Amino acid sequence: MPSGSVSERRRAPARPAPRAPQKGDWRKRQASPRVLIAAGAAIVLIVLAVVLAVVLGGRSSNSQSGVPALGSLVNGLPGSAAAYVLFEGVPQHGDVLGSPSAPVTMVEFVDPQCPYCGQFETQVLPTIVQRFVRTGRVRIKLEAWAFIGADSARGQAAELAAAEQNRMFDYTEVLYANQRTENTGWLSDGMVAAIAESIPGLRVHALLQARGSAVVQAAQKQVAEAVTAAGVDQTPTIFVGRTGTQGAQVAMASATDSASLIAAINSVLG
Repeated sequence: MPSGSVSERRRAPARPAPRAPQKGDWRKRQASPRVLIAAGAAIVLIVLAVVLAVVLGGRSSNSQSGVPALGSLVNGLPGSAAAYVLFEGVPQHGDVLGSPSAPVTMVEFVDPQCPYCGQFETQVLPTIVQRFVRTGRVRIKLEAWAFIGADSARGQAAELAAAEQNRMFDYTEVLYANQRTENTGWLSDGMVAAIAESIPGLRVHALLQARGSAVVQAAQKQVAEAVTAAGVDQTPTIFVGRTGTQGAQVAMASATDSASLIAAINSVLG
């Protein structure tokens, strides 16, 4: 498994990196049928690989030299202060953000590497949190799916480990604020640790150790089952509905189409 500090040089891609998504050419990051079929088995293999790499690689996940015990904003990654302000005081429980009694639930399926998910999380989600979640009208369930590649699986495991400390949304937001080109090895062990270090109060060593735990493995399986049950084959995919119901998929013209999402939420709120 790749490891190193945040400032490590990224592997040069074999061909020119794809250009950043431009307005007007948006399309969701879609999983091929072959990926969907193999996803369940791949999750088990990836988890085993992560555990073996940590154990055999000579770099213990809970005793890395230079890794602080608790995260803070001191020397935090870009976006860490904004994420702290965004979620401070908002209830988090596992993979759910917001009041348990909120009448509307928004479910988001996202991949850590998906560039359009990055656009959604950094440009649209803050508005939803401020306008609907802080006011107690909407709760958000985050389904961290991993289908693009190894970096996705590494990020997913870290996000689910952060959920054990009720910091999943903070972790995810900082991750997307520092997202790089998919499948280039950017989401290394070093980056996973650096994100954790940027979240105030997060127990960094505990998160690194929990990535291969039975709890995280069970959560990965639950995400895969949710993907299948909802018929999701691309990211980001957003559902909105009354809390306790399945909800309907929101048709968005682009990853930053906040108007359509807000309209869908208001329609359910009535």
